[in-house]
Order: sequence, then structure tokens, then C-alpha cells
Amino acid sequence: MQFFSTRDHNRVVSASQAIAQGLSDEGGLFVPQSFPQVDVKAICALDYPEMAAAIVGQYLTDYSQEFLQEAAKATYGAAFGGKAGYLAPVSDEVYSLELWHGPTCAFKDYALQLMPKLLVEAKKNLDRTEKTLILVATSGDTGKAALDGYHDIPGVEIAVFFPTGGTSEIQRLQMVTQEGENVAVYAVRGNFDDAQTGVKKVFGDPAIAAELAKRNIRLSSANSINWGRLVPQIVYYFAAYAQLLKAGKVRFGDKVDFCVPTGNFGDILAGYYAKQMGLPVGRLICASNENNVLTDFLTTGTYTAKREFFKTTSPSMDILVSSNLERLLYHVTGSDAEVAGLMKSLSETGSYTVRPETLAAIQESFGCGWSSEEEVAGEIRARYEQDGYLCDTHTAVAFHVAGRHKREGVPMVVLSTASPYKFPRSVLEALGHTAPQNDFEAMQELEEATGRTAPASLAALRQKAERFNTVIDPEQIAQVALSYQE
Repeated sequence: MQFFSTRDHNRVVSASQAIAQGLSDEGGLFVPQSFPQVDVKAICALDYPEMAAAIVGQYLTDYSQEFLQEAAKATYGAAFGGKAGYLAPVSDEVYSLELWHGPTCAFKDYALQLMPKLLVEAKKNLDRTEKTLILVATSGDTGKAALDGYHDIPGVEIAVFFPTGGTSEIQRLQMVTQEGENVAVYAVRGNFDDAQTGVKKVFGDPAIAAELAKRNIRLSSANSINWGRLVPQIVYYFAAYAQLLKAGKVRFGDKVDFCVPTGNFGDILAGYYAKQMGLPVGRLICASNENNVLTDFLTTGTYTAKREFFKTTSPSMDILVSSNLERLLYHVTGSDAEVAGLMKSLSETGSYTVRPETLAAIQESFGCGWSSEEEVAGEIRARYEQDGYLCDTHTAVAFHVAGRHKREGVPMVVLSTASPYKFPRSVLEALGHTAPQNDFEAMQELEEATGRTAPASLAALRQKAERFNTVIDPEQIAQVALSYQE
């Protein structure tokens, strides 16, 4: 399997190159040359690690199956507490795919616990010995998951950039208390898009790449712009379907709808890939918060990033430039020149408009909707009071939108992307309590109010020392990159 750049299909790389490099030299994202067709019934009979090795192996054809099996087994075992890809029934025909049972309590663990192993193996496959410098812009969850996955990996340095004031306090503490000799964390003045743009500029600057090459350092990414982040996320769509089959809730071939809380479009795009591989996916519903740029695009065909930015209680979705949409545009149009033109327009004017036939093709697979802050709070309370189900703010965005798109007789799976205890104050207030200012006190009160125990890794943050407190401007991200030595 080879990979092309979305902006120049003459740039062809192997899976190992795509993972080691992250982003194509001209700024495009790597996409697979085709969608492998799989025996869905056979894959649904596998356990989670076996399923992961089988699906990932369809794309990473220059990795040995033995390596992938060992890596998947090591990744999705004890660290996920036996709940990798766990599907919880919520109400009639509505399910929650709980993706927060990993070490950092967010769905990013599925990719970022496996991805360091994939990177180390990619460097072996390519016979590369240079140091890898990973730069990560995060809206909250990716930063901690990447730090946890890459800390103390030989031959790797990682620097994480998060928007100051743009994450929950628990998310911030998860990052700034991270242990490891090869990790660094910076708060960036501005929002997530400012941080992401700053990181992308570094990747697109040949002078920085040349200077780092002199020091035997090569840049790479752990954001969902990297193919290695995306491919492990395909697996849990298959896992959800397998559990519905096993429970007798669907017959093989029946369609299942998925509603995904969406910021950077990577998680929902993995569902599109699962569908293209043969999984009976019905509708993919893109759920946004008040930063509803994707809802507008999926409705009108015009993407407008120049708009008011809202800080919400679902900060991981506070994004206006949704990077992975570029991959979908490539798959739908089949034209690198067209995608390059759209991305140039976005960069220069802050917007672009796709052709009507492109929008129509996208709308065949994707529905959309958004939730206000009031609706999110109301959904948290409704799910708890009506179904006895406790969810976080991002999941509540998706539950609310899913309610508008539920089809009679078609199961709806909502992707639950983070533990409610990562946002204890927002969840507690939604349940009608007055939340204390301190997140740990709120965590304790939420435990007492619901009888559900907070994950040990989050409760333990209270005792950890903060290691990182540097605040920088987005323009200084380049200086950080150039501060690394061999």
C-alpha cells in the first residue's frame, strides 16, 4: 500500500515514510492509494488486539504482521482495563462507544499508545538513525495522550503546545505534570487554531528542516494530520459493530449510524474509512459545539474559518480549522489540484466553497448538527436522570445531535470521547449542583453525587508537581523547534 499527498499525488511514499514524516513537504496530508476490502464477518469474530492488527495491517503493508500483532497486544491489554472499544447500552437502540478507558481517559489513547511503536518500527524499516522531534498542537486531549505515549522513547523528543486558558484545568494538569526526560510543554497565547497554525508553519518551512537536518534531527507529527494517528481509530468502529452482532442487536449486514463529536475531523473520518472498507455504516453524523464551522460546511458547501471563536465547556472541539476535512475532500473529488486550490483559498482568504456535486457526494455519507452550551448541559442532565448514564461535555454534544438524527430501527452509536471526570465542574453544574472552583473538589463532589469513581490517574494529579509553566506566542514555536540539538 502506497500513500499520496492530498495536494500532489506525484508525491508517493510507503506507510513507514508517511508515519515517520507526518506531513507531505508541500503541506498536504498523506492518504492511502485505495481502500482495502476486508472480510467484515471474520474481523468481527476477533478480539480487540487481533482486530487492530488485522485492520491496521491492511494499510501498513511494509510492517510485518507479527510485529503488528505484538504491538496491538501490548497496547490494548492491561492499559485499557479490559474495556478496549467498550460499547455501553444507553437507551432503546442508542449506545455509547466508551473510548476513555485508556491511560489518559480520552479516545486519543487508541492511536497514541500504538503510534510510538509504529514510529520506532518505521525508522527501523527505513534504516533511519536520526533523532525525531515531534511537535504537537493540542486542544486538550491529544497533548497528554501523546506525552504519555512518547515519554522516554529512545531517539524521540516531543514538544506539546496548548492554548492558554483553552483546556480544562484537569487537561492542563495532565500535561504540565508529565514525567519523562524527552518531553516539553508550552502554553500558547491564543486559541487552538493559533497553536496548530504555528506548528504547521514549522513543518512547512524548508529552512527549519534544513537547519535541523544539520543536527541530525527530523520533524514529525503526532496530530491527526499524521496517518499513524488515523489508522488505529478505524478499529473501534468495527469493534462496536461486532458487539452489536454478538448481542443480537443487529443481523450481519444491517446498517448502524454513528454520531461523532468532532473538532479536527479525524475521528469521524476513521468511520468513513471503515465504511469504505465494507463495514455496514449507515450515516456518519458530525456533531459540533458552538464553533459550528463543520455544520455550516456540511450544510452549505462553504467553509468559513474567519468567524467568532467561542470558548466552550467542550474545549477539545473548540476548533475553526478542521485539518482532516482535507483528506475527505481528496477522496470525494479525486483531484489533488482541486484540493490544493481549496487549501490555498483557505490560507489566503479564510474560506473556500466546494462544487455542488462535491457537497452532494459528502452528504450521501455525512449528516451534521451542533449543540449550544445550554443544550449540552441539558443533555448531560437528561442522560443521567433518564438513562442513569453519566457523560462528559463532548459526548453530550453528540448525544444531543444524535437525538435529532435517530432513525427508527437503526441503532445509533455515540462516540464517547472522554471521561466525565476530565471536566468535573461542567458536569457537576449540568447536574444541578454548584461546583466548587477547584477541579479536584468538584471531582470528589461528582463522585459523591453519582456514586461513580473517578479514574485513578485523574485523581492522582492532585499530588503531582507542575513541571512546565512557559507561555509563548505562536510565532515562537519555530524558536522552540530550533532550540533542539542532536
